Amino acid sequence: MSLQFATDTNALPLYIIEKDALGDFLNNLPAAQKVWVEASGFTAATGSVVVLPGEDGAPAGAIVGYGSTATRARGRFYVAAAVAKLPEASWKIATDLPQEDLEEAALGWLLATYRYDRYASQSAPKARLVAPQGIDGARIEAIATGEALTRDLINTPASDMGPQELEEATQNLANQHGATLTVTRGEDLHAANLPMIHTVGRASDRAPRLLDMSWGDTGPQLVLVGKGVCFDTGGLNLKPGGSMGLMKKDMGGSAATLGLAHMIMALGLKLRLRVLIPAVENSVSANAFRPQDILTSRKGLTVEINNTDAEGRLVLADALTLADEESPDLIISMATLTGAARVAVGPDIVPFYTDSNATAASLAQSADRVRDPLWRMPFHDPYEAMIEPGIADLDNAPKGGFAGSITAALFLRRFVSDDQPYIHFDMYGWQPSAAPARPKGGVGQATRAVLDALPDLLGLK
Repeated sequence: MSLQFATDTNALPLYIIEKDALGDFLNNLPAAQKVWVEASGFTAATGSVVVLPGEDGAPAGAIVGYGSTATRARGRFYVAAAVAKLPEASWKIATDLPQEDLEEAALGWLLATYRYDRYASQSAPKARLVAPQGIDGARIEAIATGEALTRDLINTPASDMGPQELEEATQNLANQHGATLTVTRGEDLHAANLPMIHTVGRASDRAPRLLDMSWGDTGPQLVLVGKGVCFDTGGLNLKPGGSMGLMKKDMGGSAATLGLAHMIMALGLKLRLRVLIPAVENSVSANAFRPQDILTSRKGLTVEINNTDAEGRLVLADALTLADEESPDLIISMATLTGAARVAVGPDIVPFYTDSNATAASLAQSADRVRDPLWRMPFHDPYEAMIEPGIADLDNAPKGGFAGSITAALFLRRFVSDDQPYIHFDMYGWQPSAAPARPKGGVGQATRAVLDALPDLLGLK
């Protein structure tokens, strides 16, 4: 889905007004419009709308309520909440706002028009926005389109989004931007020394594979590693029905990396991009891997399987090892990895892990700036013993139930070199209930913050 701004030169003015400023604003309106607004009971509550009538009765403009600083701090994309309430027309923001607020309003507007309509028609808002002066409209469009790609991939059920379909989506993205895609499938994973990707996916009749996309030939190298578990039954440690209901989203990490990759390529960033996606389905059959099996990874580390439902870290481990072998300037992994992360910070905040304080500070600043919530969690070295079972180098599911997101992150860190810059995101990838600019369903997380921080993280100019 492509989300774009309008180019209408006759767009109607849209005034974004805080509660405290409403009185002064109304005093500057024509008398008839002032009476109309007052009679409507409009108070400039966040996301509220009143349309201003013209002399002929047609809309002459509109006011969007911006609440107060305190109320806006409780959420984001409040202008986007007004999009569906506006009549069909082209609109232009006629209020001076800080740069970051203008960018948020513009992006939120585009995202508010997103609809997933593959299986049933969906009505989208018909109000269109002209890109506000002073913002980079093309950049906002690229971000919105990348976000829409992520949402589409997550929203598609596993019946139509297995490893093959995820490969096709990656190929389509590669074709769009002149990137190259190499795919290693099925038994060829053994010859390529990607044994844990094969083991996790072998029980499905949909062959496991590694998707390896490359783009760009100058600048620092960035490798994105996305978890592509297209459906997770839990394997022989079968999930209960309630826990399996959302497992089409277990490839949300790969969807996020592809959305971010689109943003990077569409904007022509001066870097070398590699995207690695282990695409598998964790199924149940006679050849499914078992609890207490011991696997040997690409890196040579052995892993005792104490829960076949902790499979994402296994496929990521081989992909991270492959990424690490090139010693890139930065490796980023994105995965819907642990329920523990949701218990810790809920669905809206993404925990991230890095050993670099400077990296953490840059990401935190970007997250605040672009309204893409992140929270740093620790690679807590004293917990390393929790992932060492004794019979093998590593345990994929430590007992006890403590620090689940941290121990998963520590597990992944074992597959990158000590001096390799590395960031891990443990995301949810799902909007549980509709919010401004975010309908219920698949959602991109962390990608906008990473995109904003890349100049600092990689020294881009």
